[in-house]
Amino acid sequence: MSPTESRPTDQTPALWEGALEEARSLIGVELRRHDHRWNTEASPDSVRHFCWGIGDENPLFCDPEYGAATRWKAGLAPGCFLYTIDSAVVAPKLRGIQWMYGGTRWEWYLPIRHRDRFTTRVTLLDAVEKRGGKARAFIVQTGESLFYDQSGALVARAIGSTARTPRARAEGGLKYEPRATHRYTEAELKDISHAIDAEVRRGAEKRFWEDVNDGDTLRPILKGPLTITDMICWYAGGGHTYKAHGRAERHRRRHPADAFVNPETGAQDSAARGHTEDKMAHEVGMPGGYDVGPQRISWLGQLLTDWVGDDGFVCVLDVKLRRPNIFGDVSWCRGKVVAKRSEDGRHLIDLEVHVENQLGEVTANGTATVELRSSHAGR
Repeated sequence: MSPTESRPTDQTPALWEGALEEARSLIGVELRRHDHRWNTEASPDSVRHFCWGIGDENPLFCDPEYGAATRWKAGLAPGCFLYTIDSAVVAPKLRGIQWMYGGTRWEWYLPIRHRDRFTTRVTLLDAVEKRGGKARAFIVQTGESLFYDQSGALVARAIGSTARTPRARAEGGLKYEPRATHRYTEAELKDISHAIDAEVRRGAEKRFWEDVNDGDTLRPILKGPLTITDMICWYAGGGHTYKAHGRAERHRRRHPADAFVNPETGAQDSAARGHTEDKMAHEVGMPGGYDVGPQRISWLGQLLTDWVGDDGFVCVLDVKLRRPNIFGDVSWCRGKVVAKRSEDGRHLIDLEVHVENQLGEVTANGTATVELRSSHAGR
């Protein structure tokens, strides 16, 4: 076997000699992205389905007539909608080695208006081998996705990282201890309901740059307890790379390592079913059925758009995923202002953001920058 040849028939391989060289072999090459594309246009329906998939009913995104009456003169899409244009998973090669999404640095340069159409350029930037407590060795691939609108303007840039981690049955594979689904008391469920009722969307009420101070905290938003229904709604709006029926069968014939045997039926299935099935999640090495990383990052995107209101603009969201979010978990999305500045005539706010579960564990964290209007503008 040559150093860059993967093991196409082994569904639980460990990292082999030459795996890093294979993972790096397409650095700088523009990649085909057919299977990573859910939408090509920010149609009102596609945007609404994405927003509903994360539990966001912001009329700026979901109601074209409302959007037309704002300063944008059109309905908009939240920045993370671009995950549906390209998944930001840039992790070629290494068949049979699991994808674990590590995070995204989003930079948005222009608002995304309803009916904007997109093309992308996606390249692998780097791949490095790392050691960890949950897996003896894994490879992190980092890629760049550039999003251009119908006029050729660069709308956004995403730098996505994906950990390529051998599955649990592989030597040195990923091994989280299984974790039981959290059982909530009636009092806890009432607290969750009250917290959701207390969420505030800024909407048309203007938030000016001068109104914000260092140390201000954002009113949190709450997601969960996570259910299979939540995941179905995410996949319907946010998209996925899974294949069904004949498409799946033909893909498995070409790439046998991209499948997994269902122990109950003996038939081949996608290893990605671990996202919704505890037994398969444990085969992969996860503590239970779990969410997908872009979903959680999109929740933090909603935290920001709820806070800035209709007039604000989210410029940067840079989030790393720290641990799995499994079924039954509650996720508190939180943010805090750490600095404010004026730069080239723009009024910017820098924030720290994170997601925390019901156990007090931080499952994702990062930074963000938003632009607000000045109360002195036009005076």
